[in-house]
Amino acid sequence: MGERLTQTDVEKIQEELRQRKEEMRPELIEEVKETRAMGDLSENFEYHAAKGAKNRNESRIRYLERMLQNATIVSEESHEGVVGMNNTVTIYEPEDDETETVKITTSIRSNALEGKVSIESPLGKALVGHKVGDKVMVRVDDDYSYEVEIRAIDQSTDASDDEISKY
Repeated sequence: MGERLTQTDVEKIQEELRQRKEEMRPELIEEVKETRAMGDLSENFEYHAAKGAKNRNESRIRYLERMLQNATIVSEESHEGVVGMNNTVTIYEPEDDETETVKITTSIRSNALEGKVSIESPLGKALVGHKVGDKVMVRVDDDYSYEVEIRAIDQSTDASDDEISKY
């Protein structure tokens, strides 16, 4: 099984692929040609930098294409009152006596620093399918787990502003 993606994720990946192939690739190829013409390649920093940028672009294209080939499409819809994809969830952690708000996303859009939690993560797995007031056990590994209480669920499912991870 490959990456779990929503239709919005697929569209974002397809747009990035289009941009990288149709806009960036020709520019980077031209930059390599121009810097190659500058002279001795062994001491030509601009040439090596241009070639590196071109190779990183080609690597990203291959990565995104493989991701799309192996992806499993998951629904962005969630049932009323139940934690689902793209919902924003307020949780209370009694162990730390803290309240936190997280958004449930696919792993390609997750970003812990922005409060975006993957459905594949221990917290995401624990929250999905539960309701306000439920206390759920988040199993991190065989030796550690912790409890959280769901305090609120924002049912919005808009993922248009979420960026896909760079790597």
